[in-house]
Amino acid sequence: MSENLPFSPPFQRLRQLALAALDALLPPRCLGSGKIVDAPGMLDAGFWGELAFVSAPACVCCGLPFSFAVAEGSLCAACIDSAPEFDKARAAVVYNDASRQLILDFKYGDKLHAVDTFLPWLRRAGAEMLADTDLMIPVPLHRRRLWQRRFNQSALLTRAIARDTGLPCLPDALCRKRHTVPQKGLSRSERHLNVRGAFAVNPRDAGQIKGKRVMIVDDVFTSGATLNECARILKKAGAAEVFVLTLARVTREEF
Repeated sequence: MSENLPFSPPFQRLRQLALAALDALLPPRCLGSGKIVDAPGMLDAGFWGELAFVSAPACVCCGLPFSFAVAEGSLCAACIDSAPEFDKARAAVVYNDASRQLILDFKYGDKLHAVDTFLPWLRRAGAEMLADTDLMIPVPLHRRRLWQRRFNQSALLTRAIARDTGLPCLPDALCRKRHTVPQKGLSRSERHLNVRGAFAVNPRDAGQIKGKRVMIVDDVFTSGATLNECARILKKAGAAEVFVLTLARVTREEF
């Protein structure tokens, strides 16, 4: 039966009873606190209040939020000192204790359903860039790390946005040529050296990138080293512009 056809009244009633029984046995819970909420994907009010959504004023290039008033179109010190390879970056939330918990549970705790919670946040944060995007590409994992984790969290986020917007998604357009040590604990300069030359464009997708406005999607913008290197490789392959959209943004030198 096509899913577009209406269910018969008896079937609808049975379905409603089944869903009610399921909710009674396994009520939806907040992804962060574990408290019972009204619907799957919701966060309870207390945990929601711990999240800090990125808002203006922010760097017009990398999206780093300012803690003080600035003139419209201002750049942060890092972008003034060294212009990024990407054209624009935006993030949904500040990387703090609350968002860190959500992201770690998503990446390592098998809470893949969190994608449904994150999707509207990403759509809101990237609305301006999405309107100008031709295609989307996730930041890739090395095959060794993919085997260990079993999925690429950035690819899941990218596919969700692509389905919701109708934008094309090239999940394998970027690949990691070599395994890199974890970025955590490295200085900013060490992070950039660590990922230099680590990525390549899949020859199969190279023709689809040339002349296009490409959006890279990842979970966290930390120093920007990985995203900057991905953007550099895409520009080298002929991308007209490269945008970056991440779920969270580190705002302090805490990496």
